[in-house]
Amino acid sequence: MPFLPISAADMQERGWEQADFVLVTGDAYVDHPSFGTAIISRVLESHGYRVCILSQPQCDEDYRRFGAPRLAFLVNGGNIDPMVAHYTAAKRKRSQDAYSPGGKAGLRPDRATITYCRAIRRVWGDVAIAIGGLEASLRRFAHYDYWDDKVRPSILIDSGADLLMYGMGERHIVEIATRLNGGEPISSLTDIRGTCYAVDATGYVPSACAECPSYELVKEPTDSGKRQYAVSTRIQQEEHDPIRGKAVIQRHGDKILVQNPPSLPLTTEEMDATYALPYMRNYHPSYEAVGGVPGIEEVKFSVIHNRGCIGNCNFCALAYHQGRIISSRSHDSVVAEVQQIVKMPDFKGYIHDVGGPTADFRQPACEGQLKRGACKDKKCMAPTMCPALKVTHDDYLTLLRRLRQIPGVKKVFIRSGIRFDYVIADPDERFFKELIRHHVSGQLKVAPEHVSDRVLKYMGKPSFTVYEKFKDRFYELTKSEGKKQYLVPYLMSSHPGSTVNDAIKLARFLKKEGLHPEQVQDFYPTPGTISTAMFYTGLDPLTMEPVYVPRTPQEKAEQRALLQYYRPENRQIVLTALKKAGRHDLIGTGPNCLVAPDKPVATANRTPVGVHSNRNGGKPKKDKFSRYSRKKK
Repeated sequence: MPFLPISAADMQERGWEQADFVLVTGDAYVDHPSFGTAIISRVLESHGYRVCILSQPQCDEDYRRFGAPRLAFLVNGGNIDPMVAHYTAAKRKRSQDAYSPGGKAGLRPDRATITYCRAIRRVWGDVAIAIGGLEASLRRFAHYDYWDDKVRPSILIDSGADLLMYGMGERHIVEIATRLNGGEPISSLTDIRGTCYAVDATGYVPSACAECPSYELVKEPTDSGKRQYAVSTRIQQEEHDPIRGKAVIQRHGDKILVQNPPSLPLTTEEMDATYALPYMRNYHPSYEAVGGVPGIEEVKFSVIHNRGCIGNCNFCALAYHQGRIISSRSHDSVVAEVQQIVKMPDFKGYIHDVGGPTADFRQPACEGQLKRGACKDKKCMAPTMCPALKVTHDDYLTLLRRLRQIPGVKKVFIRSGIRFDYVIADPDERFFKELIRHHVSGQLKVAPEHVSDRVLKYMGKPSFTVYEKFKDRFYELTKSEGKKQYLVPYLMSSHPGSTVNDAIKLARFLKKEGLHPEQVQDFYPTPGTISTAMFYTGLDPLTMEPVYVPRTPQEKAEQRALLQYYRPENRQIVLTALKKAGRHDLIGTGPNCLVAPDKPVATANRTPVGVHSNRNGGKPKKDKFSRYSRKKK
């Protein structure tokens, strides 16, 4: 199948007088199942709907390109939050955008979903608009916005859209389309799982629901307002479960935001159907002249085999978006996709990844998750593993073995990340051994994130001793295989709970291990995470206990520099941090020191006793009273 229409000429070529849906996106148009726009548009197409793609519109005329859609505009900000696409954790403008043509920055606006919806209203008036994607999903309630440094209202209220879809959207987009096509107005779609809508404060509210503190309460930058924000975050996280979760409401002035419970996870058959759709697996050819879309490179020869994450780290929004219950594709479905990849003309024999949010999860955490939902008051894997957690790699290992046997496949790598704690907890080492033997491309990326157990607790990660156990066994098995392979640990600076002393502890670990990380992730407070609530409120939403937060640019810079203490440009800031912490023992030239001390003031800046300065720039003249003598050469 060809790409979907991106112009009026494309519509005419298909003989369409009107589109059913116009999908507006902040990304370039890439028809690959790693892109939400591609999945939603192909799912709608498979149900007989006519979909046009409006990518990165720049002016009102762009919104008129296809005319008004028969059913609705569908709007998303792109594969990642537009603010993250534009700004670093230090709020500096990025020079590139991997999801734009040629990697050019600035082709999508800040807060793209809001901008696009307001433009649609300006051009088309009271047309139906539904928003979705990661930006809408993570901003569905009143949320702390790091870039504005304040709490903003729900993106549904802010954008003026009619309906918000959160989470993975295949199931609810089909129900929305079916009911709109049947003549229902979008305002009547108030009972669809995985959606949010707004009603007048005097309107209908579900009888069995949980209520978050109002926007007016949580937006106040006071101790009381921040406490209410932490309470709101806890409620949202607790009810984000498709089996036991209730509807959640939050008042916004004269409106009430209503979140219906999440969609149920897709069945294996439903996931197979989604990934069997006729994707072109590439960017639209109109981008060829500017060098394509860089974001395709990491995923073009990769396969997604699962969704959801039982890890549920506090700083990560994936579980809040995809849920904690794992869905997975059948082996036959994944094999068929790899066989399709093998036929691509630029395929060189290497499958870059067989993964997902976490590569080695293939089944729900336990039987109880499918009956009662995920536990409200505890995590599956942190700070210690739940005894009910079923730890097995059998199904994933069988899948990888099948993929390795496909003609034309030289290597199958795993790059999206494995849970090292899950691997080391498996009493059967077959997966661990075959991972090292077949699936590591020289370096295996894992995410211990820190070495301080206190910080790891706030991250929702296991104790550092678990990583050390995994690391030791990794190198034992690597040596037994006669290979030279290395672990590349992902580490994070300035997470809530981390003091300068914790950062020093992490720097000392790096020194001991001889690791020089080229990139360090400074904690980035993005909407929808527990850690962001900690950053803003100074409270742990799960316990309501105070949390230390490294907030100032100076301290964040010090913690980040400590992780790259070996860089000459970081030396002064590391010195400052060590002195503040009273760690003068780490300043010196010894094997355990992080940086050398400042050199004494150069004597060349002063005229020593008995030495006459030479204003012509030559060597100083020595007289008989000099205490300095030249060394014989």
